[in-house]
Amino acid sequence: MGKGGFRSKMWNLPVFVFAVALEKRESEIGGRSRFFGHGKGEFRMENAKTRVVLGVIGADCHAVGNKILNYALTSDGFQVVNLGVLVSQKEFVNAAIEADAKVILVGSLYGHGEIDCRGLRKLCLEAGIGDILLYIGGNLVVGKAPFDEVREKFLAMGFDRVYAPGTLPDAVIEDLHSDLQEKEYIQ
Repeated sequence: MGKGGFRSKMWNLPVFVFAVALEKRESEIGGRSRFFGHGKGEFRMENAKTRVVLGVIGADCHAVGNKILNYALTSDGFQVVNLGVLVSQKEFVNAAIEADAKVILVGSLYGHGEIDCRGLRKLCLEAGIGDILLYIGGNLVVGKAPFDEVREKFLAMGFDRVYAPGTLPDAVIEDLHSDLQEKEYIQ
């Protein structure tokens, strides 16, 4: 197939499926979801200077969820430093320092998050950003484990929030607002 053929458009399928599901959800709740901005599409000014670092840790190259979360956060007014995939702990910490970020959001879908994230909070402490919010989500461990056990494991590793696979961006954004207000990073 030539340019613009089936193969070149194949990568759009997951995003298209997500967009259709989101449109259905929006019609069910009677308006735009916060995925496309707060409330009915309003831009949240209090987020305009709040920087967050986003990326997929370790040898994981799952990018679709990262792109969706990047779009949701940006639409809600956050300044996102998206490191993409295959990101090391040191790259997360260096980017957070350079951007003066208040939050590091880590994604991991290939099941090795537990290994890849060991020591991340310690690295943040050593770099002088020990108070930064650490969020993680995805398929975080190999095999089947009750998510409550997974959550407790990552909270013990120093993460502030731990999300199960399939968590919608709205939940992450709600928690961000709550946690940032609690730490008095935003009004």
